[in-house]
Amino acid sequence: MHAAVGERLVIHGKLVGQADRHGEILEVRGPDGGPPYLVRFDDGHETLLYPGADCELEHERQSH
Repeated sequence: MHAAVGERLVIHGKLVGQADRHGEILEVRGPDGGPPYLVRFDDGHETLLYPGADCELEHERQSH
């Protein structure tokens, strides 16, 4: 995964009914946009994150 500061990501819930977690990338600490990322989640929690298979960048929906 390659990301930039300000992009948003989502970590999908691992269990049925478990909510996804959404956050904003505050810092990119790896080379060339690679992990780890300092992320602030919508609930205010901040963590250093190495994304797994359950994580993806959110893409803004474009209106037509």
